[in-house]
Amino acid sequence: MRNIAFIALGLLVISGCGTTGSGELTGVTSNSTFMEPAPYGMIFIPQGSFNMGQNEQDVASTSNAQTKTVTVSSFWMDETEITNSEYRQFVYWVRDSIARRLLGEQFDQFLIAEDALGNEIDPPYLNWDEELDWYNQEYAEILEEMYYPEKERFSRRKEIDTRKLEYEYEWIDLQQAAKRSNRYNFETKKYEGQVYNLKGEREDIVDRSSFIMKDRVLVYPDTLCWIADFTYSYNEPVTRMYFWHPGYATYPVVGVSWKQATAFCIWRSELLNNYLIKEAQPWAHDYRLPTESEWEYAARGGLEQSVYPWGGYYTRNDRGCFVANFKPLRGRYADDGAMRTQMVQEYAPNDYGLYDMAGNVSEWTSSAFDESAYAYTHDLNPDYKYNARPDESHVMKRKVIRGGSWKDVAYFLQCGTRSYEYQDSATSYIGFRCVRDYIE
Repeated sequence: MRNIAFIALGLLVISGCGTTGSGELTGVTSNSTFMEPAPYGMIFIPQGSFNMGQNEQDVASTSNAQTKTVTVSSFWMDETEITNSEYRQFVYWVRDSIARRLLGEQFDQFLIAEDALGNEIDPPYLNWDEELDWYNQEYAEILEEMYYPEKERFSRRKEIDTRKLEYEYEWIDLQQAAKRSNRYNFETKKYEGQVYNLKGEREDIVDRSSFIMKDRVLVYPDTLCWIADFTYSYNEPVTRMYFWHPGYATYPVVGVSWKQATAFCIWRSELLNNYLIKEAQPWAHDYRLPTESEWEYAARGGLEQSVYPWGGYYTRNDRGCFVANFKPLRGRYADDGAMRTQMVQEYAPNDYGLYDMAGNVSEWTSSAFDESAYAYTHDLNPDYKYNARPDESHVMKRKVIRGGSWKDVAYFLQCGTRSYEYQDSATSYIGFRCVRDYIE
């Protein structure tokens, strides 16, 4: 028995030595020249430094954007704002996932309960390869709860109840995990700190799961915002049709809160990464909202001291035409070519190739709003984040919006102008676009 153990140990030593090759340090990857492919619909924004803040007179006397020289890392950014068509893909995915989960309670083919080795998966995965037939009589009774009840139907139309379209998502709170008091103690073999959960309650750190935050959000846009935002104004047609009608497919989505935009980014990340994992490809790609500094850097298009994304000091070109969708000439909305929002890519892009970085709709950023944020944020990738608890003041729930919209005057179109909206607000003039970190 001792001889067998000795032989086994010898084989282990020989095997271990054999993996070192020539005995030199060569690393564990065979390909050190990885080139990241360009993400679909995104533009590469190179790293660089710029003077962040206003380059023109502070007309509103806000004093909240003092000039500061900062440096920003490279990243990818959506060429346009997220459109109705793109956001509908998110809504339809949530709708279909709920339907598959309901059907999976009676039809096994809609769920994957075992992995390739026969191990049980709990809870099971959804089987997206199984066709979902909404007109199948066997499925109809099960899916009935997804529709408005008969007493709420208009003209007897059977429509999906948008109040049921809830998306459950999760993320790792790296800000809390990074605190030294919250780190794992290798001497005591446990965590000793505390974290805030999403309810605003402090709780002891049990393990890594304490940093995994889970939330739920209704994904359907607030289509009534077109009426709610404007008193004594006729906006019923866009209220009824703007989000779902094919004629508005390439218009920027609106009526989306900051939380909904954040959830969209997480869903988009999962959509891509799950595909890459299935194809056995590198998958650590996360979409997110841009930080305030990233947004301003991208809007300037590499032009130093530019007042507007197109680089000039004026909102007209040399032919006298307006170059963005905003509110010109004391309310003559249509003079720039659009009364409300306009299709994306209707106006010329900036020098980075990004469309509508000024006008059309304002855009959510990931940054929390503080009037004096420029004074204390770092000069390397500056950012100020704050996860407001439900019981905190509404002032702590402000998020930075940038770019100005179709209903704003030219001042809000300037690259350095800051504004804010509350994270749970959904309006007819705020949309968003995503960014993705570049592997440098």
